[in-house]
Amino acid sequence: MAGRGKAIGAATAKNSSLRSSKAGLQFPVGRIARFLKAGKYAERVGVRAPVYLAAVLEYLVAEVLELAENAARDNKKTRIVPRHIQLAVRNDEELSKLLGTVTIANGGVMPNIHNLLLPKKTGSSKSAPADDK
Repeated sequence: MAGRGKAIGAATAKNSSLRSSKAGLQFPVGRIARFLKAGKYAERVGVRAPVYLAAVLEYLVAEVLELAENAARDNKKTRIVPRHIQLAVRNDEELSKLLGTVTIANGGVMPNIHNLLLPKKTGSSKSAPADDK
C-alpha cells in the first residue's frame, strides 16, 4: 500500500503536459489563463477560453510577422525592425483597421506625397477640346 501512492504520483508527473502543447500552440495557454483571471474581466473563466484566445493571438502574430518579413525582404534586409511591422500593418486593409489607433514605436510614417506637390505634367494635351472663338 505504501508504494501505491508513489506510483500514482509518478504516473501523474509522467503523463502531465502543458496545455499549449495539447492544443498544438506556441503561445502559453496557462499564462493567458492566469492573466484572464487576474484581470477581473469576468467572475469565472472557462477552461477553453484561454486556449481559444491563445490560438487567436498566435494567428495574429503569425500574420503580422509574415507580412513584416515580406516588407523586410522588399527593403533588402534580413532583420525585421519596427519600420517593417509598420509598413506591413498599414498596407494590409484588415490589420490597418484592427490596429488603426495603435502607435508603433520607431515605425515611422507611410510614404505619401500629396498630388498637389507633384510636378505638373507639361506636354501636348490631345484629349482636351480646343476652344474655337
